[in-house]
Amino acid sequence: MGAAERAPPPEAAAPWAARAGAAERSAMAAGGDALRALLRAANALLQQRRYHAALAVLKGFRNGAVYGAKVRAPHALVMTFLFKSGSLREKLKSIAQATYTHSRNLAYFVFTYKGLMALQSRLQGKKIPFHSFFAACIGGWLVFGDNNPINSQIIMYLLSRILFGLSRLAVEKGYILQPKQDPFPLVAALIWGTVLWLFEYHRQTLQPSLQSSMTYLYDDSEVWHDVSDFLLYNKRTDSNT
Repeated sequence: MGAAERAPPPEAAAPWAARAGAAERSAMAAGGDALRALLRAANALLQQRRYHAALAVLKGFRNGAVYGAKVRAPHALVMTFLFKSGSLREKLKSIAQATYTHSRNLAYFVFTYKGLMALQSRLQGKKIPFHSFFAACIGGWLVFGDNNPINSQIIMYLLSRILFGLSRLAVEKGYILQPKQDPFPLVAALIWGTVLWLFEYHRQTLQPSLQSSMTYLYDDSEVWHDVSDFLLYNKRTDSNT
């Protein structure tokens, strides 16, 4: 029997196609209903006050990961292409690794900190200032205790903010008299004087990325051969040497 003889007549195939289409639309509708029901259940769960502490820990993890990536990715992109050598693939890998490390560490720290804060508050029935200090100390030890370039940069960033914050707090509490003049110019002078003295005479004590930046600014500006590496480039390329 030929293929033409085996094929069903058009009038018989049309109802079958209609039924198949209806079944597909029904399955899609059922899937959509299930998704909407799942979203409603999730939203209802998020509104439960009894789960607020646990949910805050999870969102803290999420926010830590996102913020770490937002902060590190552009910084790593600029610093890598400005100061690091190597192939494009190596540079992109370095950027991805730095971004991942910063994002992961910040997510872990926020998760640990908020978890310990919730635990201490639950155990003691209230929140006290020591809870914050203790939880952050534990998180800092566990997450940022590894001495690597990313953690080192984060710690130094925080240290500078802490010194400013403690100085302002000391004035607010009356431990230090309110300066009659803005002390910022003096602070700026001392900071720049100290860092350049360290760079010139004790360079090894500074962080590698700071050494690279200052080498570019202060050492590389002492060397040139012609207009190309005086105005256009920092250093002569191989083709010009």
